[in-house]
Amino acid sequence: MNIQPYEKSPTALTGRGVTAILGPTNTGKTHMAIERMVAHSTGVIGLPLRLLAREVYQRVVQRVGPEHVALITGEEKIVPPKARYSVCTVEAMPRETTAAFVAIDEVQLAADLERGHIFTDRLLHLRGRDETLLLGAGTMRGLLEKLLPGISVITRPRMSVLTYSGSKKITRLPRRSAIVAFSSNEVYAIGELIRRQRGGAAIVLGALSPRTRNAQVALYQSGDVDYLVATDAIGMGLNLDVDHVAFAQNRKFDGFQFRDLSAAELGQIAGRAGRHVRDGTFGVTGHVDPFDDALVERIETHHFEPAKVLQWRTADFDFSSLKALRVSLETPPNREGLTKALPAADQRVLEHLANDEDVARLADSRARVALLWEACALPDYRKIAPAQHAEIVAAVYQDLARQGHVDEDYMADQVRRASSTEGEIDTLSHRIAQIRTWTFVSHRPGWLSDPTHWQEKTREIEDSLSDALHERLTKRFVDRRTSVLMKRLRENRMPEAEVSNAGEVLVEGHHVGEMQGFRFTADKTAEGEDARAVKTAAQKALAAEFETRAERFASSANGDLALSSEGVVRWLGAPVATLVAGDDPLRPRAILLADEQLTGPSRDKVAARVDRYVNFQIESQLKPLVDLKQADNLTGIARGLAFQLVENFGLLNRRDVAEEVRSLDQDARAALRRLGVRFGAYHIFVPALVKPGPAGLATLLWALANDGKDKPGYGDVVAALASGRTSLVTEPEFDRAFYRLAGYRNLGRRAVRVDILERLADLIRPALSWKIGQHERPEGAYDGSAFLVTPAMMSILGATPDDMEAILKGLGYRAEAKPADEVEKRLAELAPKPELEGAEASAAPAPADTSGEAESAPAPAASEAAAAATAAPAVAETGTESVNAAPVETAAEAEAVVEAEAEEPKPVLLWRPGRSERRRPQRGNERPNDANKGKGAKGRGPRQRHEGGPRKGGKGGENRNGPRQARPERPARIDPDSPFAKLAALKDQLKK
Repeated sequence: MNIQPYEKSPTALTGRGVTAILGPTNTGKTHMAIERMVAHSTGVIGLPLRLLAREVYQRVVQRVGPEHVALITGEEKIVPPKARYSVCTVEAMPRETTAAFVAIDEVQLAADLERGHIFTDRLLHLRGRDETLLLGAGTMRGLLEKLLPGISVITRPRMSVLTYSGSKKITRLPRRSAIVAFSSNEVYAIGELIRRQRGGAAIVLGALSPRTRNAQVALYQSGDVDYLVATDAIGMGLNLDVDHVAFAQNRKFDGFQFRDLSAAELGQIAGRAGRHVRDGTFGVTGHVDPFDDALVERIETHHFEPAKVLQWRTADFDFSSLKALRVSLETPPNREGLTKALPAADQRVLEHLANDEDVARLADSRARVALLWEACALPDYRKIAPAQHAEIVAAVYQDLARQGHVDEDYMADQVRRASSTEGEIDTLSHRIAQIRTWTFVSHRPGWLSDPTHWQEKTREIEDSLSDALHERLTKRFVDRRTSVLMKRLRENRMPEAEVSNAGEVLVEGHHVGEMQGFRFTADKTAEGEDARAVKTAAQKALAAEFETRAERFASSANGDLALSSEGVVRWLGAPVATLVAGDDPLRPRAILLADEQLTGPSRDKVAARVDRYVNFQIESQLKPLVDLKQADNLTGIARGLAFQLVENFGLLNRRDVAEEVRSLDQDARAALRRLGVRFGAYHIFVPALVKPGPAGLATLLWALANDGKDKPGYGDVVAALASGRTSLVTEPEFDRAFYRLAGYRNLGRRAVRVDILERLADLIRPALSWKIGQHERPEGAYDGSAFLVTPAMMSILGATPDDMEAILKGLGYRAEAKPADEVEKRLAELAPKPELEGAEASAAPAPADTSGEAESAPAPAASEAAAAATAAPAVAETGTESVNAAPVETAAEAEAVVEAEAEEPKPVLLWRPGRSERRRPQRGNERPNDANKGKGAKGRGPRQRHEGGPRKGGKGGENRNGPRQARPERPARIDPDSPFAKLAALKDQLKK
C-alpha cells in the first residue's frame, strides 16, 4: 500500500469549517446538532439508524413544522416541496450538498468493518456551506485531527455518573433495567424468564423494524413493563429511561467472527443507564464473569483506546467496463489512518454477478455497468447467503437493463409472498426483512413504472407486519395482567373487574378466568400477589353476576339449551346441570353444576328451568312412550303390553310376548296401532323410536338408570343409526342393551335394525307360501315349506352368507343341508309345466298379502332348537345360481377355494320355520313357538291367506319333504280373534 503524507497529497482534505463534538453517551451531542441545524436556513443531518432518524425527524418537525422537514432513508422518503431540512441515514446522505449545515452522528462507526467505509466517505467529503458538525466518541479525536487538519474539537462531559454494581441474578435485577445479550435465542430465553418472574419485558433486536422497535420501547417507557431485553441496538442513540444496564453476554458475532466486546463498545452500551442528570449503574448477570477493575475504571471514566484506523473504499468508480469497475474497487487508500475495507455486501454481490454470463453480457456499456453497481447496493436485510441475495439483484438488474424498470408481475409476486401476518416471531421478522428489500426498490428513482403505488403498498405491508410482530412479542414476553396488577398493588389501588357477555372475567381489561354457566374457573397461571388480587377482584365482580345469569337462564328459550349424549344440560354451550337416574326411567333427576354463590331463589329458578327443559325433551322425542304410559283407554292385556313396551323403550321380541299377542282382540290391537305400535313378524315395536334423536335419548335414559354412561360403546351405536346403517358388526365389549335401545337386534356377530328384519320377513313370506303349480315361483322359494337365502335378503341386511346363517338361526329358522345337485334337480322339477300352467295356476291359492302387518308370518322356532341345528356354510341360491358365502381376500385364498370346491361341492342350506313343539315357560311368561299360527283348524300345514274368502285346507298328513310325513299330528292352537276364524264361523252360520 502506497501511503502518502496528508500534506503532500494532491487530494488533501481540510478541516476548515468542521467542528467535532466528542464525548461519551448522555452528553447532549445530538440535541446540540438539532439546535444548530434549525438555526440555519437549510441543513442535512445523517444518523446511523433508520429508527434514530425517525426519532430526530419527529423532533425537528415539532420545531419547524412537517412542511419544512424531509425524511430520507433507504426504505422511506418523505420529501415535502418546501423542505429545508433533511434527516437521513448516513447511507442515504448525498455525497455533495448546497445546504448551509451538515451534521454526521456517531462518526466512530467509521471503524466498523461492515459500514465503516460509508461513514469515512461522508466525514471526509461532505461539507455544509456554513457549518459542519461531526458527532461521536472521544476515541475519534486523534484520527480526525490527523485526517482533517484544522478541525475544531469540542469535548463534552457526561451529565450523570455511571457506576459499576457488580453481578446479580436476572430475577434480582432492579426495576427499570435493560438486559443486554447478542443472540436472538438468548434474548428470547431471558424475556421468557422475566415474564414468569416479573410480569414481562420489552424486546429490542436489530432485526426488528423501526415501527416494532418503537412500539416495544414505548411499552417500556410507559411503565407497562419494568425490564428491557435488547441487543447492542440500544447503544446507538436510543433515549431510554434506563437506570441499570446488565450484560448477560459480552461476546458477539460481528459479521466475520465471534469476539469479545471492546471496552469502548461496552461503555457505549452501559452509557444508556442514567439519563440527563440522573445517575445510572451497570453490571453483569447470567453466566458473564464480573468485570475486572481495570475495565470497570475505563467504563466509569470513559477513557478508551483511541481509534487507530478508519475503513475506507474509493468513491472514484470506473464504469467503463465490468472488469474496470472491479479493479477500481481494489484501489488502496493513499493516506495514513485509513485502511482498505473488506469487501462489503454490494461488492460481494458484484463478484457473484460478474460470473453470471447473462448479467455480464448485459453490462456492455458505461451506463449499464453503473446501473449494475447501483443494483448491487440493494441491502441484504434478510442476511442470507451472498449467492441467494445475488439472484434477487440479478433479477432486478436484468429487468432494469432490458425493460427500463422492474417487471410489475415479479414485483407483485415478491410483495405478495411477504404480506401475510400469520406466523410467529421469527417468521414475521423474516417477512419484514423481505418487504424492506422491496420497499428499498420502490424508493429507487426510475426503478419502477409506478413507484408511488409500490411505496404505499410496501409501507402498508411493513406497518401491518410490524404491528403483528409487536403483538406476538407482547403476547409472548409480557403478562399484561401481572404487570398491571403489580402496578396497581404498588399504587395501593383496587383493580377494576368486569364480566364480558362471553363469560370472560376481566381485571383491568385482562383475562383472569372464565364464567361458564354458573361456575367460575380462575386462571391457574396466577400466582402469589397476582393470584390474591385476581381472586379479590373476581369475587367482587361475580357477586351480582350469578343473580343476573339466573334471571336470564330462567327466561331463556329452548333453543338456547341442549342435552348432550353425556347427559349434560348446556346453556349457550356452557354446562349447567347433569342428569342422574330417578325413580322413573322417563323422569331423571338434574344436579346443578353451579358454585356456592348461586343460592336461594336464584338457584331454585335455575333448577326449575332445567327440569322443564328435560321434561320437554322427553315428552317431545319419546312421545310414543309417554302416550303408551298415559293411555287410559287401554285395559287388560293391551295395557300390560303397553307397560312392557315402555319399560323396554319401545321394543319387544314377539316370541317373548306371543301369548299376550294371541290374546289381544281386534279393538285392543287397533288401539295399540293408533299409539304407534307395530306388530311385526319378529318384533312388537314403535317405528317412530327407531330414529337417531329418540334412540339417542332412550339410550341415555337407559344408561342413567343402569349405570351405563361410562360403558364402552355409549353413543357409538346411535351414531351408526344416524349414518343409515341397516346392520353392523357388534363389538363384544359394548353392552348389548345399547343395540336394542337404538333399534337393533343382536343376531350372531351382527346387529340388524328391527324394521329391516320386517322387510326380510316380507321376502321370506311369499317363499314359504308358494305352492307347486303356481304361475310364478317367488325368489328363494323351494317347495312351499322351505326357502333359500337370496341376494336381495343379504342386500337389505348388508350381510354375508355366513352372517345370514347366524341371523336366520337367531330368528328361529332351522337349516337343512342338502347336496347342491339334489337341490338343482328339485328346483328343475318344481318349475311349472307349460301345459299345466294354466290349470295349476287357477287351482293354486294366491300368495299371501304382505301389504299390511306381518302377523301371519311363520313364527320363529325356539332359540334352543335353532342352536341345536347344525349346517354347512350357507350358500344363497336363486334358481340354479349360487352366491358364494364370503369374499376371499387374496389370489392364493381364491385358488384354495376353487380347489376345495373341485374336490367336494358344498351343500346347500334349506331354511324352514322352527319346530312347533311346546316349551316350558321361562321367567314366569310362557313363550310358545309361534310357528303354528299360520295353520288351519286341523293343523294341516301352513295356512294360505286368500283375498275375498276363507282359507282352504289341504289333505291331512300331506308333506312333500319325505320322511317327515310320518310325524304324528298335533292339535294346533286356534286364535279365536283371527279374521280367518271369524270367517269360518260366519260360513258355518250360513250353512245352517
